[in-house]
Amino acid sequence: MSNTLMTTYGRLPVSFEKGDGAWLWDTSGKRYLDAISGIAVCSLGHAHPAVTRALCDQAGQLVHTSNLYGIQRQQALGDRLTAVAGMDRVFFGNSGAEANEAAIKLARLHGHGRDIERPAIMVMEGSFHGRTLATLSATGNRKVQAGFEPLVSGFLRVPYDDLEAIAALSKNKDIAAVLVEPVQGENGIRIPGDDYLPGIRRLCDDNGWLMMLDEIQTGLCRSGEWFAWQHSGARPDVLTSAKALGNGVPIGACLARGEAAELFHPGNHGSTFGGNPLVCAAALAVIDTMDELDLAARAKTLGLQLQADFSSALDGIDGVSEIRGQGLLLAIELDRPCAELVSQALDEGLLINVTAGQVVRLLPPLTLDNDEAAMLVDTLSTLIRRLLA
Repeated sequence: MSNTLMTTYGRLPVSFEKGDGAWLWDTSGKRYLDAISGIAVCSLGHAHPAVTRALCDQAGQLVHTSNLYGIQRQQALGDRLTAVAGMDRVFFGNSGAEANEAAIKLARLHGHGRDIERPAIMVMEGSFHGRTLATLSATGNRKVQAGFEPLVSGFLRVPYDDLEAIAALSKNKDIAAVLVEPVQGENGIRIPGDDYLPGIRRLCDDNGWLMMLDEIQTGLCRSGEWFAWQHSGARPDVLTSAKALGNGVPIGACLARGEAAELFHPGNHGSTFGGNPLVCAAALAVIDTMDELDLAARAKTLGLQLQADFSSALDGIDGVSEIRGQGLLLAIELDRPCAELVSQALDEGLLINVTAGQVVRLLPPLTLDNDEAAMLVDTLSTLIRRLLA
């Protein structure tokens, strides 16, 4: 096998050559049920006809012109995305990390506008915001930071789901913003209390901070609403999105409202490829399809059903600590490390993910049907019972 690729990934011993809906086929023809969706990216499943059609039609017409010129598809996507997100304006980049970089720059502009010499952003322990130097510095995981010091300064860390810890820093005059995930994904689908986001909203209002939500994993119907903030009504000032927005085509978005939406001016930020006609055509097809199929409601209903089915299948099994979720962000936490479940599931034709050491994370396509959901529960429950026996 060629060794020309940098060793940035510990890849599983499989390579896929085609997909259809919730299924993938490897190079030998074996079929796999995909319960991770490319890490919450392919929410419409693989090779969705609406996305395929949009890409083919746009590729035959125009792929790229640069942001030196107006881009009709980008404007149309901006109109559509801000409407479902409840925001005013959007900047398009190519990834979630780039979306978060834009949010960090907005926070610093906001801080300097308040005459803060060294604006700081409050971030959470256990968070994940990306792997660029700024987003890696914001991330609350020492493991992904190790070796890349010196990190970017200007981040203050507090425990997740702890309003008192945030309030305790309210006298710090350097704070310009709070950056938080509505549900922590990489940390094992950690779901905060119902008062958490509304509490952050109140503290931000009281202190003149920007409330910035990283909805890269939670957004676009996965949580059971278009965006997870809509469960509580705690509308942020800045919101980032990516992953499912292109259903596999690289696109990220930083959305803002109110004063935060007016902070960027020409020359403050940019992206060579960001928001080009091709990716915007795909993203428009994604949003239209999610709307047409009411996939937010489907995620909410199916998520509750999967939690109930896993609870029933694993009832009374020693070693199952908790089954939790919001929409189709699902976790089965065990009392021990369980990384071996990933390769065991692969052998059984099932793709899953283990994160935070002992949490099985499931992010299936929002288009998963009931038979596929039942197959997921049966296969994975069998593997977990075997592991814990």
